[in-house]
Amino acid sequence: MANPVYGKKAAQSRNDEKIPDSLWVLVIGFILFLFWAPFQVGLFNGQQVDFEKPIYVAALLGCLMLFLWVGLYYKRFKLEDQRDLLAVAVLLLPLTYFLSLFVAASHYMAVNMLLIQSMYAAVFIVSLYLLRQKQVNVIIQTAVLTVAYLIVWFGLLNWLGAWNVAGGLIGWFSNTVRGGKYLDAVLNDTNLGPRLTSIFQYPNTYAGFLMAFLLVAIFALIRSKKVYGALINGFMLVPIIVSLLLTLSRGGLVLLPVVFVLLLLFQKPSRQILWIIHLIIAGIASLAVTSPVTSIGQRLSLVPDASAAVKGWTYLLIASAVTAVLCWVVQRFVAPKLEGSLESWSSRKFTNLWLPIGATVLVALAAFLLIGTSVRSILPDNIETRLENINFQQHSVLERFTFYKDALKVVKDYPILGAGGGGWAALYEKYQNNPYTSRQAHNFFLQYLIEVGILGFIVFMGFILFVFYKYIRGYMKQKERDDYENGFFFLIIALSILLHSVLDFNMSYAFMGLLIFIGLAGMAAAMDAKTLAVKWNSSGLRFGYLALACVGALAVLFVSLRDIGSANAAADAKAITQTSQSYEEIKAPLIKALKNRPSHPESVIILASMDNQVYSQNKNEQFAAESLAVLTRGLKDEPNNKMMLKQLIALYDLQGKSEEAYAVYRDNADKYKWDIEWYEPLITRAADLGTQAHLQKDTAKEQEFFQTGLAAYDHVVAGVEYLKTLPAGQMQGRPFSVTPLIALGVGKIKHVTGDAKAAAEILQSGLVGSYADLAARGDLWSANWYYDLIARSYDLGQASFNQQDKENANANFNIGLGAYKQLMVETSNQTNAVPPATTLAVGKMQFLSGDIRTAVNTLKTGLSEDYSDPINREMARWYLAGLNKLKSAQDQDVYNKLIAADPGEAAKIDEIAVIQP
Repeated sequence: MANPVYGKKAAQSRNDEKIPDSLWVLVIGFILFLFWAPFQVGLFNGQQVDFEKPIYVAALLGCLMLFLWVGLYYKRFKLEDQRDLLAVAVLLLPLTYFLSLFVAASHYMAVNMLLIQSMYAAVFIVSLYLLRQKQVNVIIQTAVLTVAYLIVWFGLLNWLGAWNVAGGLIGWFSNTVRGGKYLDAVLNDTNLGPRLTSIFQYPNTYAGFLMAFLLVAIFALIRSKKVYGALINGFMLVPIIVSLLLTLSRGGLVLLPVVFVLLLLFQKPSRQILWIIHLIIAGIASLAVTSPVTSIGQRLSLVPDASAAVKGWTYLLIASAVTAVLCWVVQRFVAPKLEGSLESWSSRKFTNLWLPIGATVLVALAAFLLIGTSVRSILPDNIETRLENINFQQHSVLERFTFYKDALKVVKDYPILGAGGGGWAALYEKYQNNPYTSRQAHNFFLQYLIEVGILGFIVFMGFILFVFYKYIRGYMKQKERDDYENGFFFLIIALSILLHSVLDFNMSYAFMGLLIFIGLAGMAAAMDAKTLAVKWNSSGLRFGYLALACVGALAVLFVSLRDIGSANAAADAKAITQTSQSYEEIKAPLIKALKNRPSHPESVIILASMDNQVYSQNKNEQFAAESLAVLTRGLKDEPNNKMMLKQLIALYDLQGKSEEAYAVYRDNADKYKWDIEWYEPLITRAADLGTQAHLQKDTAKEQEFFQTGLAAYDHVVAGVEYLKTLPAGQMQGRPFSVTPLIALGVGKIKHVTGDAKAAAEILQSGLVGSYADLAARGDLWSANWYYDLIARSYDLGQASFNQQDKENANANFNIGLGAYKQLMVETSNQTNAVPPATTLAVGKMQFLSGDIRTAVNTLKTGLSEDYSDPINREMARWYLAGLNKLKSAQDQDVYNKLIAADPGEAAKIDEIAVIQP
């Protein structure tokens, strides 16, 4: 028989004991952390300096709170029941992320996730013990609800034109405010128009948040014993529902009734009726004002209009006030009568099932009316369109199923320990079914499985399911009713967000993760906990656990401090690039950033890019060597980082190591199998190198290059055919086709190998539209054909450039530059064999594409001494403008001769120099 000292009564007595004054320091710190986190902690698996520092600060704060908890509890901490064991078990979650570090696809993102998980563990432990104190529990509930309501009002301030007020409130401590405006609090969707996101910058996650706190607000309203409590919570129902509708999130609208019905199952009939009444009142009031509030917000996103903003606020506040009063009336007069009249019925078996079943029928009917009939026309047009498109053949549904299938492919290759934190973001291009762009798997559980493998996933699911099971089991028995009511507040938060996370990446926002772990701690603090054997409470185990927690926190603290310093340095370097072009000035903080984190992606990319630029100017091998060393070290930890690989390719190109650059494309092609911008240069380089080997009569290399190019072409062709089989509603994603440059490259391979017919057919498949007549000519691959192709691409590109259509301009320029590169291979880089008009066109295309230095070199080779020739004068003009733009020393000889021929050329040079590619 267990010693009663360690029994449930003893544990319960700790819940009721007076809170020592010293504990208030921890309580206040915890609440301040809650208010700070939502405006600081955003997406944590992106590779941007803007997002990383708040993550490290949050991890540091979590460690400090854990140290303070140990200092306050080291004498009182006991392993008495299963709740105390959860404080031990939660440490397994960051441990599984630590193990995944050894096989991580991205060391940088894996370390970030380890820090985040460590913060979650610290917050869970602190919350678990704070929430056992009833007084503190109520305070923290109030703080969580207050934070949620502030987030709702913050979003509506941005929607109704007061973005400067919202930005001013948090701009002094948030790094997400630019020019007084919070970034993307209202997201402008190109297809749907404005969508409300508040602090999340992603409407679907905000919808998941709103769904959770709408239900929490109803629960708090019904539970409130004070008039002001009922009025405040009732007042917030309309702003939350209107905000939910303004997100235009179909997932939020679909899952809200699901979670609502699930929560009804936990309530007795009288409470169920109250939940339904309050939701109906708030729903009707919200629908009455949603249309004008939507149209006003759409107008304010385009032009300021104070009178419209006042009108919008009036609609919203009046509807909220009316709802608050009606809800209070229901609680004051209807609730007591329901409690009394249904008391005897509540004791009957299965009575709590009837209303949820009825609610399900009503929800199904409402869904049918709003989705399948013209009733939805009462809603604003944008919301009506979103409801109309809810079906399993809709593109977002089909895309999510594709993500999930692709996620399982990753799991298959990383089954036990996973691919580390950020594994999906690092690897998805290798496993994707079609060329979509999504650094998130849109399913938290699958993404978690990818990151920590089966082992870590079992640990995590075992942890959360145990908490849910133990709490729900005790709640249904209705023991210690008040404690379980407190726990139910947290159950709503955790259940709602986790269910919504089945369809989206809510947990990629660290603040949402914090809410989940606080919710789990709130349930665990109230759960039906089994008493542990006396041996668990030995001083060795207790102090051993505290020591282990402190050692882990110290390690996280050290890494966080190191990374904060590195992140500050990287941010400094990024800021300097906006105001200065000084190599030494920018490099200094980058070196500091890379000192402790040599593979920090953004710092590696910036420093390598700068070294490449300097090397291209002075050909000093020191800069090339540094760039290579920085990139090699970075790619050791980040082998899937495409931008690092492209910087390595750029370096090899500058060094004239064309085969090494080609090898980077070839060796990494399997990582980016749906990236046409990877396969296009792979094929064209294989064609050029193979043609060069053919001219040099190196048969072995010729076959190697040509075979690689043809295999890559077959991959593209097969991919194009496969994309035709996608379901009609599913979007393909990024462009993927046989591009003109691919047709040029493969056509050249076929031409060199003697298959003229295939060469012509392939060329005609890629050179279409304005190039079709050139592809049909009989003198393919002749010098004149190349000249005409280059001239055509320049003319079409120049026309698009003049119309400020730079995308089409660059697409045409690339065709001409690709043709020029082939021509140079054919002529063994004898530029003097190319007509001046062609050289001029190529130089201008390089200039307008942004490759100024190459343009300068090209134009210089084409210059002659005949300045009476207008083509030569134009070539000199662009050449001198390029030197001007590069801030290089003026070629005085050319300048003097050009001005002597026509003094008006000086003004023309200045005009060209200000052109922005």
